[in-house]
Amino acid sequence: MADIQNQPKKIVYSALKPTGDLQLGNYIGALKNMVKMQDEYNCIYMVADMHSITVENLPADLRRRTYDFMALFLAIGLDPEKSILAVQSQVPQHAELAWVLNCHTQFGEASRMTQFKEKSAKAPENVNVGLFAYPTLMAADILLYQTDLVPIGKDQKQHLELARDVAQRFNTKYSPTFTIPDGFYPKQGAKIFNLLDPTAKMGKTDDNTNGVVFLLDDADTIMRKFKRAVTDCDTAIVYDETKPGISNLITIYSVFTGTPVQAVEKEFAGSNYADFKTKVGEAVVEYLRPIQTKYRDLMNNKDYLVEVMKSGAEKASRIANRTLAKVYRKIGFVQLP
Repeated sequence: MADIQNQPKKIVYSALKPTGDLQLGNYIGALKNMVKMQDEYNCIYMVADMHSITVENLPADLRRRTYDFMALFLAIGLDPEKSILAVQSQVPQHAELAWVLNCHTQFGEASRMTQFKEKSAKAPENVNVGLFAYPTLMAADILLYQTDLVPIGKDQKQHLELARDVAQRFNTKYSPTFTIPDGFYPKQGAKIFNLLDPTAKMGKTDDNTNGVVFLLDDADTIMRKFKRAVTDCDTAIVYDETKPGISNLITIYSVFTGTPVQAVEKEFAGSNYADFKTKVGEAVVEYLRPIQTKYRDLMNNKDYLVEVMKSGAEKASRIANRTLAKVYRKIGFVQLP
């Protein structure tokens, strides 16, 4: 892969945190778009393992998920010849720049971050400094690569604004150093909700996993989860915001078969909920089958996964080193020849 900073395409940075197993919502909301973007942009995609340790993790689970995420990146169609695929902790410049940015971020700015308040309230026994400094590490992730665009959801918008503010402050104080990144809101696939609580977004760390369909669930598990999905007291298979259960299932069927919602309603007019839930489950099983097959092949060849990680880390480090050297020089650190 050529040096992306010398190419005319805009640079995109995106990362997924391996604190839970990837599920349908991750695929529709992020992964599917990541595959599409690699032809139009120069993309850097990371497994954000450093971000994961702000919460309690079993080391063995974190290690397993790091391999899982990289294997799934490849299985869904991310191409290491088109994009840089790397693991965050294997590019030490992320942590180095984060410390510099910590020293250019005001305490008041960081303490206003909504996610810090929410996560602190959720786990008051583990309000660590890393959780507080999470947004400056995220800023370092982005700014290291002179990123133009960051695909984000609404929950990360505040963190991106902080990255922009810190970059502007640094540029003003020392001279232009960082590209000021913009948020990018790709056309989202419809939002996927928990099968047992269709008013709540499906999440990879949900307490009740019976309502979450993970990308690596086997066929029997997927079918069981869909058959138990909450619907409504009605029987009509129509999309209606007042009927979140059946509407969520229609959305999932529409996305995984490529069928417009109105065509789904027409196809299943007169069907009952039980039959429809079975059809939705079957559609998801068939869609995931080749992804899971490729994933298993990759996990049986961990040497190749390590090669991809190593190559990605080397490519990422080359770009990151240029930015970090510039930053160190400007703030007055003496660098060895």
